[in-house]
This record gives sequence, C-alpha cells and structure tokens, in this order.
Amino acid sequence: MLKSLFVFGVLGVLLIPATCNKISVCVEDDRDLRVDCLIEPKPNKINSYEFSWSSGTKESLINTNVSGSAAEVQFKDKSYVEELESEGYRMTLSGFTDNLPHNTTYMCKISGEAARVTVEADQLVPCSAVSVLLKSSCSWIICLLLFFYHTHS
Repeated sequence: MLKSLFVFGVLGVLLIPATCNKISVCVEDDRDLRVDCLIEPKPNKINSYEFSWSSGTKESLINTNVSGSAAEVQFKDKSYVEELESEGYRMTLSGFTDNLPHNTTYMCKISGEAARVTVEADQLVPCSAVSVLLKSSCSWIICLLLFFYHTHS
C-alpha cells in the first residue's frame, strides 16, 4: 500500500508540468509532408489558420485562410488544409520533401494561438500512429501510465 502511494505520488508530480506538442510533422507514404496542428478551434466561430516554416532568418507562409494574407508563390497549388474531426487542422504539402532545408522550424497558428517545432530533415518520421507517438513529447507519459497499469493489475 505504501509503495503504491509513493509510486502514484511520484507519477502525479511528474505529470503536473507535462505538456504535449501541439504540432507534429511527418512524411506520408507518397513523400508528401504532413503537418498536424492540434490547437483546438474555437466553437461557433470561423477559425483562421496559418502554416509556415522558417530556416535561418526567413519565414515562408505555406497556406492560410486569413483575409489579406497569401501563401508564397512557390507553395501555390502545392498544399491543402483540412480540418481534423477531433481538434485542429492538417496541412499537406506536395513536392518539397526531398528539398527541405537541414534544420526547419514548422509553425502553425489557429485563431491567434501558435505552436512550433524544429525538425531536422533527416529525422522526419513516416506518418504512422506509432512513429508519431514516439516523437511526441507525451509518449513518455503514456509509456509510464502503461507500465504502472501493467504492474498494478
């Protein structure tokens, strides 16, 4: 009993500061780049989104629905955005996976709330549930929970 209280106490302390990435980047089977922005849209409101990347000091807007803004010419007709059922938006970009800069920061903004992640081109993962989960900052939390569930059942 005392051991269980200690273990769950430590787990509780570890989980308090834990936050998950609200953005993930991966490569689909057809070599398209996929960026999932998991910022929950505001209910009963037309939500705005922006997807961009930067390498060095230059930021490039890839896709947006913000009035008065436009994606750069090189991305015109190369990307599309769809709303995810659970939360957020998914942007898919065709034809750039083989030409990505070595170190790229991907950014998304939904209704003013922003998320960003930096990924090295040679470390892009394939878009599968397992690989995206392992790259997520929440994966250690899930593994910890599964471990404790298994040892206490």
